[in-house]
Amino acid sequence: MADKIQNAYRESKDIYDRILTQAGFLSKLYNRLFWSGTDDNEIAGKLLSAIPDSFSGKLLDVPAGTAIFIYQKWLSLKHAEITCLDYSADMIAQARERLKDSPWVTCIRGDVGKLPLENECCDIVLSMNGFHAFPDKDKAFSETWRVLKPDGKFIACFYIRGRCRRTDWLVRHVLAKKGWFTPPFQTQEQLKSKLNGLYSKLDFHIDGSIVYFFAVK
Repeated sequence: MADKIQNAYRESKDIYDRILTQAGFLSKLYNRLFWSGTDDNEIAGKLLSAIPDSFSGKLLDVPAGTAIFIYQKWLSLKHAEITCLDYSADMIAQARERLKDSPWVTCIRGDVGKLPLENECCDIVLSMNGFHAFPDKDKAFSETWRVLKPDGKFIACFYIRGRCRRTDWLVRHVLAKKGWFTPPFQTQEQLKSKLNGLYSKLDFHIDGSIVYFFAVK
């Protein structure tokens, strides 16, 4: 499974940014047909707005991907300590290039199921478009919770099933088979139950087949 995921993201590295940012007609059409017109750029803006420009704590970004959505924000947080982690060597190489002039950001290859961080060391964990790709989601939830400090924030967005038949078909028959997404996938109710069992506060939103939320440990 790990090799399948690694190969899938190596093959898609040249189109990944265009699809996520909806750059070009075909990307916009794909989004409209299969993702109900959900705007990833808008969701990314909402998530990043929850991180103050004056933030000076420790932040984990997992998976960092190519850093297409976050690099401008991270470049501005000069008093923070930021770790960008991704399992894909190709993705993290692009993120490292984008963030090469920011010594307060460390880009590393790693596994969300075994984070190379101490317990309760992070003020914020950000996970954008990641949990639908993680093979062991229980470990991912456990590890991101483990590294958060008490009162730390978990900020995330990803695919959930059961909201749109067309999206679910695409995920099941194309994205999962290619290795970009990895089952099982949670429904809205299952995810809410999981998060409420881990976090003391939860601000939960749905946009098409994408969930985004802000949780406090």
